[in-house]
Amino acid sequence: MDISVVVPLYNEEESLPELLAWIDRVMQANSFSYEVVLVDDGSNDTSWTVIEDLQTKYSSVRGIKFRRNYGKSAALFSGFEIVEGDVVITMDADLQDSPDEIPELYRMITEDGFDLVSGWKQKRYDPISKTIPSKFFNRTARAMSGIKLHDFNCGLKAYKNKVVKSVEVYGEMHRYIPILAKEAGFVKITEKVVQHQERKYGVTKFGLSRFINGFLDLLSISFISKFGKKPMHFFGLLGTFMFLVGFFASAWIGFQKLYSMSLGEIAPRITNSPYFFIALTTMIIGTQLFLTGFIAELVSRSSSERNTYQIEKEI
Repeated sequence: MDISVVVPLYNEEESLPELLAWIDRVMQANSFSYEVVLVDDGSNDTSWTVIEDLQTKYSSVRGIKFRRNYGKSAALFSGFEIVEGDVVITMDADLQDSPDEIPELYRMITEDGFDLVSGWKQKRYDPISKTIPSKFFNRTARAMSGIKLHDFNCGLKAYKNKVVKSVEVYGEMHRYIPILAKEAGFVKITEKVVQHQERKYGVTKFGLSRFINGFLDLLSISFISKFGKKPMHFFGLLGTFMFLVGFFASAWIGFQKLYSMSLGEIAPRITNSPYFFIALTTMIIGTQLFLTGFIAELVSRSSSERNTYQIEKEI
């Protein structure tokens, strides 16, 4: 099979028939063999009934229905588990992503050899309350990940099949699939300017909170990717540094008192100095950080994923 299209959706009963007809026209025009995996993320409208009707009309349609709303990451991951196409394309169900982009995305994967192609909505039809935070978010993600993409959160992406089979998308990590792919060893990542349509039906399902959650998830994935298998490198180094700073500060305070006493001067008590308590607190925090790293290292070493790796080829 050439292409698998994964479409996560939530309350998109009006747009689904038009989306499927559009996808089918593009596929037929390019003679692609394909499947469309529609993942109903706990919709409370008639989206699932529409999916069942579409399945009778299009033999290429497959459907997954969640018992409740789990989020876009869970919907994508469940779709990734069952796809069979050589190229996997994800898009949103709200008709803002254009299926006309599919042939070029497919070509970039199969002919140009990219592992992942991310869409870039260079011209967006979104309110300023979404576009400005999105620019800040994408700039931060580029700086922290080293992946030069302008639009990490674009739902329209294309992957080699082995990419989606190698990453685990959970929580709110659907924004960071390029980062997860890079950590899994798929470094041929690029972007393509894609059309962005105005929303035709319904309302957006995401609020401003997604930018806060997205930034926190970015910190989380950046830390885990760098120190998940070697936590002692972070906590141990930071803890040792803080302990040494506190120790030498305390030693300096003690040396000053002894020096004053050797000159016959009446030196104040060490405990009267606020710097002594600052130094002591720094030593305690440093010790706690070091022990945190030590415990995290023990947990990491006992993890079943301690030595996970993927073999590309074997002779």
